[in-house]
Amino acid sequence: MNIFVLLIIAMSIIVFMLRKHVQVGPAMIVGGLFLWAMRSLDVGILGQALMETLQKGRTYDLIAALALVMCLEIELRTSGTLSGMVYALQRLFSSAKIILAIMPAFLGLLPSLGGARFSAPIVEEASKGLGLDEDHKAAINFWFRHPFEFSNPIIAGMIMACSIAQVSYGDFVVHTFWMSAVCIIVGWIVLIRPIKADLTLNVDENEDKKYLDIVLSLSPIFITFILVVLFKLNASVAMGITTFVLFIILKIMGRTVSLKEVIMGAFDKKMFTNVICILYFIQLLTDTNVLMETVEAFRNAPLPIPVIVAGVSLVIGVLTGMSQAHVSIIMPIVAAIAPGNLNLAAVAMIFGVAGQMLTPTHMCLIVTLDFFNANIFKTLKPILFIECIVLTIFSGVMYVIW
Repeated sequence: MNIFVLLIIAMSIIVFMLRKHVQVGPAMIVGGLFLWAMRSLDVGILGQALMETLQKGRTYDLIAALALVMCLEIELRTSGTLSGMVYALQRLFSSAKIILAIMPAFLGLLPSLGGARFSAPIVEEASKGLGLDEDHKAAINFWFRHPFEFSNPIIAGMIMACSIAQVSYGDFVVHTFWMSAVCIIVGWIVLIRPIKADLTLNVDENEDKKYLDIVLSLSPIFITFILVVLFKLNASVAMGITTFVLFIILKIMGRTVSLKEVIMGAFDKKMFTNVICILYFIQLLTDTNVLMETVEAFRNAPLPIPVIVAGVSLVIGVLTGMSQAHVSIIMPIVAAIAPGNLNLAAVAMIFGVAGQMLTPTHMCLIVTLDFFNANIFKTLKPILFIECIVLTIFSGVMYVIW
């Protein structure tokens, strides 16, 4: 059967199960098993994919980082630091709307796995009194976490993309940064502008002290940034150090933080199960050669090269939900076709990220939905609309300058 027909059927199965309120992880596994049955039926591949998933350091780094992000969020929330930071930012900007957009975007600059779990409580706190439903808040958190995915040189996918495509980091950032601005502007128009926010704050005698909460809340980002970028620590180790240091500091300052609550709150069985299932699904795609078969089908299609690269990147982004995954598959093709071509590399990266933003395999979407208890289809509906606008603008500009 044609690989595109198989993919359509597999994704239809997943969507159907999600609409029946099946958890994302099990739904992805069923879709993966369908592809395995149609392409292999070798039981050994199922065991091989599971072993490879469980043996990869990435699996445990992701799980540990997610758990530690939740620990950090609990420390900040239960100590009153998070609400104090939002209050201080409201005084600084005088607009809850700005905070809703700027905080997830700012936190998105940090290459932390599952970082949407850290920005989600800030969005929740900043949106109090605005009458937003959970799906709207989830969409805001998810979208504004990712406008710098293709213009931030410390994102793992960006580092891989520039290295494989043989383009300069600086040149590539300059070449794609305008698209980050487009993402923010379009996201603002669709998600933030319709919000009716009438923000009136009263000054209290402790207002000046509230600005200390900004430092306490944002310092974990800078500490993790330094540990990841300068000291080359992986995400879970960096987050572990940051979480421990913050716990000690809060205790010294006399802020109430329960160690038991922090530890117990980090164990979210549903989320961790979904994570393992998604990673297993991605491994099944690799071991059954579905990913490479998809790439070959696009390469043999009678289409212009930019269209092929865009199509492959979008599909692989949807299937994997990870920038490293679609970059490792499509960028070698870009390098083989036109090494050092900034335009083609940009097409691959931006369409790949668009695929990531429209799939239940994206970890940030999973943790966002879990935090807000939001509906996946209602959350992704405005994201799809925004992506259509963003990709149309990008494609139009590329057509003119190519």
